[in-house]
Amino acid sequence: MENTDKTTRKASPPIKVYCLPEERQQVAANARAVGLSLSTYLLNVGVGYQVRGIVDHKQVEELARINGDLGRLGGLLKLWLTNDARTAQFGESTIRAVLSRIEATQDRMIGVMQGVVRPRSER
Repeated sequence: MENTDKTTRKASPPIKVYCLPEERQQVAANARAVGLSLSTYLLNVGVGYQVRGIVDHKQVEELARINGDLGRLGGLLKLWLTNDARTAQFGESTIRAVLSRIEATQDRMIGVMQGVVRPRSER
């Protein structure tokens, strides 16, 4: 939305919205959930912008944990592939188990990433 004249929002008349206390609480909660002020949230919704939420801190921590798990599993696989003496006792079944864990961890990571990217209404 382009503003051709030099009028600012603060100099423009506000829009009043009448709502019940529980409706106001819900709108305020929605604004907090996406990290916006109530005014900015309502303006964005009113002009048709898609409101995007801030990434949930717990999901970011989960992704960091999963990334660490993948790093450790990859390190074990690398040791085995380089014929490191510490992995001499590893048999094929152990290596296949590590590969299976890597795949499962990648699937877990994809699930968390989809939860971050997809809007809540689509989950």
